[in-house]
Amino acid sequence: MAFTSQAHNYNYLSSLHLSDGIATTRSGRRRAPTVAVRCKMAGTTTEYEEGQLEMPKWAGETPLSRLVGAMVSFKPLYSLLKLGARQVLISTAEKKNIQWREMTRKILQSDVHKEMDTILNPSIQYPDYYLSPFHAYDEGNLSWLAAAEAEPATMSMVFRAVPTASSVEEANEIVRGNWLRAIEQQHQQYSDNSTIRDILDVGCSVGVSTRFLADKFPSANVTVS
Repeated sequence: MAFTSQAHNYNYLSSLHLSDGIATTRSGRRRAPTVAVRCKMAGTTTEYEEGQLEMPKWAGETPLSRLVGAMVSFKPLYSLLKLGARQVLISTAEKKNIQWREMTRKILQSDVHKEMDTILNPSIQYPDYYLSPFHAYDEGNLSWLAAAEAEPATMSMVFRAVPTASSVEEANEIVRGNWLRAIEQQHQQYSDNSTIRDILDVGCSVGVSTRFLADKFPSANVTVS
């Protein structure tokens, strides 16, 4: 999630707000609550509201969602699902000539561990859920393996989103290109075409998409979170 500002610094950025209740479409499908973001910049307060999005059938409190939850909570089955999901991403990557294992090996065998030691703040206490099993990683997404596999995983995911793409560059242009253009159009609509000077990328993982933001808006000071 990215926030942009024409001001030099963010004075205040509120948390996300969810509206109460779940709407239902004419077809009977439920919609997710509205997401509203409020930010205060240079003395003015602006609100952005995301449109109502349809919730997938397996989300929420439905018989299907409860079945999925029960399956995931059954550890032997969860282990198989986890392994299968990771193998699908690796298989997609290698079919598209993305050297998943080689990219991962280079990171894990590099000096990245030493660099981590120089910036590590031992006073920070991470929430338990940061260290809980998540996706394909028993140690959670803060593990070294998760970090090392993040970039090839995103390459694989854009190919799964655009299977007809002939290269990762083409897939990124469609997936991230559309995302960047949407951000640019949103900013132009609400800022009188002023220059973007600050970008806050919230929940940026290892910063793969952050680099695309920085390239798209070279005049901006990019902050990650």
